[in-house]
Amino acid sequence: MNNLLKVALAQIAPVWLNKQATLKKVENAITEASKEGSELIVFGEGLLPGYPFWLALTGGAEWDKKVNKELHAHYVKNAVTIEKGDLEPVCKLAKQHKMAVYLGIIERPLDRGGHSVYASLVYIDQEGMIQSVHRKLQPTYDERLTWAPGDGNGLQVHPLKDFTVGGLNCWENWMPLPRAALYGLGENLHIAVWPGGDHNTKDITRFIARESRSYVISVSSLMTRADFPNNTPHLDKILENAPDVLANGGSCIAGPNGEWIIEPVLHQAGLIVETIDFSRVLEERQNFDPVGHYSRPDVTKLTVNRARQSTVDFNG
Repeated sequence: MNNLLKVALAQIAPVWLNKQATLKKVENAITEASKEGSELIVFGEGLLPGYPFWLALTGGAEWDKKVNKELHAHYVKNAVTIEKGDLEPVCKLAKQHKMAVYLGIIERPLDRGGHSVYASLVYIDQEGMIQSVHRKLQPTYDERLTWAPGDGNGLQVHPLKDFTVGGLNCWENWMPLPRAALYGLGENLHIAVWPGGDHNTKDITRFIARESRSYVISVSSLMTRADFPNNTPHLDKILENAPDVLANGGSCIAGPNGEWIIEPVLHQAGLIVETIDFSRVLEERQNFDPVGHYSRPDVTKLTVNRARQSTVDFNG
């Protein structure tokens, strides 16, 4: 039954800016998903170790402000360095349970010096191997005060049973050319990860599904005032302006016809599990295929640079 795929949407909150504690929550979610027979589990944008909510709450754009510098340093210390094995526990669980994983992380990569961080979407296959790390191409608005812009290296897709899966982070899902790049690679199960909020997922999820005639899984995190750990630097200043709910979820699934399979789920922590059928993709591609029979590459064509960018190249 390679046409059927059981997917789990992990709508959870991080232990905010605590890498090890959040990693445990990720591991627990994978274990729970395995009990449901899930073959793919998806987590929200930057879940490990959390979204930089402080930027909008502490005057993040104020120049040389000590509060923001110290919070940024704390963030970098809790970011994920894949080269040092930070994701090995997740990879082991993926292999153990034969479950593919899309995980949103804040990445601190050594190939860019190890001091800047990126909002990255990591794909781990059912053998526990990291197959791609997509660094968000363009951080959005205040995110640029803490995240660096990524590159095209992670614009990749992966086979999963009959499906071909690919993914993007948050507002880059609104960027038509990265979407087209994934379509051109054969994507028919699109993963869209978000920090949280049905204001993000309620329109774009169905739009991408209808445009691509693919399944679209949007996964968001949760975040409330209670999810800020007591040992967070400058917690008092963060809470001065923080609303009760910073991220209300909104995880959902749309089918290849652009209609809801699961409408946005709000304020509920846990797993959302659904089985999807690849045959529906082929049915909807009969009358529209954006990179196949309904395309005109002789008129419009996209060029993609997938080279991993670095400041220096060493020869010898």
